[in-house]
Amino acid sequence: MTTENLNSNSSTPTMPKDSASSSRRSFLKGAGIATGALALGVPAVHAAGKQSPIRVGLIGCGGRGTGAAVNALQADPNVQIVALADLFGNRIARCRESLAQEFSERLLVTDESCFEGFESYQELLATDVDVVLLASPPHYRPDHIEAAVAAGKEIFCEKPVAVDATGVRRVEAACKIAAEKGLNVVSGLCWRYDQGMQETVARIHDGQIGRIVSTQSNYLTNPLWSRIPREGESDMEFQCRNWYNHTWLSGDHIVEQFVHSLDKALWLHHDEPPVKAYGLGGRLMRTEPMHGDIYDHFSVVYEWADGSRTNAHTRQMSDCYNKTEDYIDGTTGAAKLIRHEITGDNPWKFKGKEVQMHQAEQNEFFKAIRGQRDRIDNSAYMCRSTLMAILGREVCYSGKVLTYDEVANGAQDLRPKAYQWGEGMPVVVAKPGSYLHPTA
Repeated sequence: MTTENLNSNSSTPTMPKDSASSSRRSFLKGAGIATGALALGVPAVHAAGKQSPIRVGLIGCGGRGTGAAVNALQADPNVQIVALADLFGNRIARCRESLAQEFSERLLVTDESCFEGFESYQELLATDVDVVLLASPPHYRPDHIEAAVAAGKEIFCEKPVAVDATGVRRVEAACKIAAEKGLNVVSGLCWRYDQGMQETVARIHDGQIGRIVSTQSNYLTNPLWSRIPREGESDMEFQCRNWYNHTWLSGDHIVEQFVHSLDKALWLHHDEPPVKAYGLGGRLMRTEPMHGDIYDHFSVVYEWADGSRTNAHTRQMSDCYNKTEDYIDGTTGAAKLIRHEITGDNPWKFKGKEVQMHQAEQNEFFKAIRGQRDRIDNSAYMCRSTLMAILGREVCYSGKVLTYDEVANGAQDLRPKAYQWGEGMPVVVAKPGSYLHPTA
């Protein structure tokens, strides 16, 4: 899945504490809210009465954002979508129209609660929303998470959480504060919420295929969308509308899309990151200006401390063989994760009925907000998986062997000097052998 043409934002602000009205606080407190959460400035709807509304704001109104809003509305009958924010007004209008078709009674968005432009996320977070769904392009995720935590909002954030190591470190720091405030942080790495996947991984962890020797992750698929420049738009506007095709905005498709597969490899290794990686990549199909500076294929070998390897392959090309699957070879058997199947000495296949994984993650999110289950904190693995994807990109861009720690502690920061219309970011396709990964 890909987040499509979603919201942009600006550099990190100093956000006010929760701006919810005192009357709303009194209502929620009367429903059984812990006063400790209120003292932290958190609009805590934890353990609120079953019928109390949960006010949700969406930052990033493209396809994935609109889908997340639908999932949120389906997760709890008293969820209300009350505010929308995006860099572009036409995305807001399209999202609003789409949601109104099925959820008009719980779509309480007004013209005054729609916010457009680079500062739109700040304006939305200054409202009395309880929850934010963060579905903008990955570049903006650190700004949005930092601001949402400062404002005391419950957070659902799409994958990945950043496009560079500096951004990941900012997210890690913000999520520590979120934990102190008792906020839920739920990641869009949705395979973690797939029941069949959960049981398959659990059986592998329990030794049903013996010791893991190697894993292989394939995400071989067709190209995704690209945009051509519009008459009269600036370079920055074109890049922001065409965000998937620019590394500073998407992280390249190894980070934006393939992070799902890499997260599963991390999960299999008990969320311990690999030691180092090397690989190759390039672009054969993406040759036009609308393709920006991203590659169309990557192949990476990740080496783990236990001696196992993950061979990771992703490709976005037309008229080619497509396959998305994760293969695990063990000493006494093998597994296919997406098929939820184990072969070998102890064969097994999942036959249960599943909730669609995007829906499942929102179901659990709102249960946690209601106090119907433990608080959710997905921050550790969502940051590590993002760094693993960035490591894969950097070894392919550079043609070098790099360690996980080198990349995680590196100085790479892809932010522009200013978030404003006009000149865009330089578009330079990385050339292995001459591209240098920035070190700390």
